[in-house]
Amino acid sequence: MMFCLQSQRIESWAHRHRTQSHGQDRTSPSRMDQTMLLNVEGVKKTILHGGSSELPKFITGTKVTFHFRTLLCDDDRTVLDDSKKVGVPMEIVIGNMFKLEIWETLITSMRTEEVAEFWCDVIHTGLYPIVAKSLRRIAEGKDPVDWHIHTCGMANMFAYHSLGYPDLDELQKEPQPLIFVLELVKVEQPSEYNRESWALNDEERLKAVPLLHGQGNKLFKQGRYEDATNKYKEAIICLRNIQTKEKGWEAPWLKLEKMANTLILNYCQCLLRMEEYYEVLEHTTDIINHHPGVKKAYYIRAKAHVEVWNEQEAKADFQKVLDLDPSMAKTVRKELMILHMRMEEKREEDRLKYKGMF
Repeated sequence: MMFCLQSQRIESWAHRHRTQSHGQDRTSPSRMDQTMLLNVEGVKKTILHGGSSELPKFITGTKVTFHFRTLLCDDDRTVLDDSKKVGVPMEIVIGNMFKLEIWETLITSMRTEEVAEFWCDVIHTGLYPIVAKSLRRIAEGKDPVDWHIHTCGMANMFAYHSLGYPDLDELQKEPQPLIFVLELVKVEQPSEYNRESWALNDEERLKAVPLLHGQGNKLFKQGRYEDATNKYKEAIICLRNIQTKEKGWEAPWLKLEKMANTLILNYCQCLLRMEEYYEVLEHTTDIINHHPGVKKAYYIRAKAHVEVWNEQEAKADFQKVLDLDPSMAKTVRKELMILHMRMEEKREEDRLKYKGMF
């Protein structure tokens, strides 16, 4: 319904401007429905609604907020994605190496409040399925990237991996021209907004990581576990963004991976205090599956197993901790005593429960 209303609104704008004399159009010397070619190969632009004021300055670091709708170039103009339907506009920072580079080119041809339709040839749309997958996952409240999926070497070069969305899989297999309808909502110069981690370049992200790590540790010591998790997550996202530009399992990638795992385990320690035991099991198991020598991952997973009465799993993980670091013997003995007491309490609770039933 939102898409239909928005389509009607755009058609109304286009009709209104088609009926106006072009002497009244301050934003373009031509009629609004006339196709305008950007000075870029494989791009055609049609203004649907003229923007306000002059063309903004799009210097490096400028943040732009816009809505987008992506359509196939078929007879039905099939809609793939619509940010207005999701209810969240897109934000990118100029010069920050956004994966779909053509969007930056398109946006910097627009005025604030302008609505324009861009036909883009296949040379510009090849990465759209990957970008769209991330945007859809964010809209669904999920991690934009499946960080636990690691593929390397020759296998990654030839293997086909589903993106999890049939329409994007089809587009990935057979790239084609696309139509982008963009509405430029807001333009903010670098000095006009507080730059969040996503708006930083890679060098700035790398510098931000130890600061965020330290802030998370401080909040953890203060017992502000939820606030600490937010700092750790922000640092992890910074590292993962940088990591995507490195070759998997090579030295630079592994260095970033080690830093990320340290932060994830700190994050898991917060989750233990917040009693989110199953999420701890998920994250620690992911680390162990890919890096089976990380002692702290086994230790934290063991503690989560204790809390959910997984006796054998907890014992196995504590034994693994001892195998990796015999100096942990005293700590492990203490944890095993806690496990024994919890299991005795659980068995007594179960005995009383079943006794009451019969």
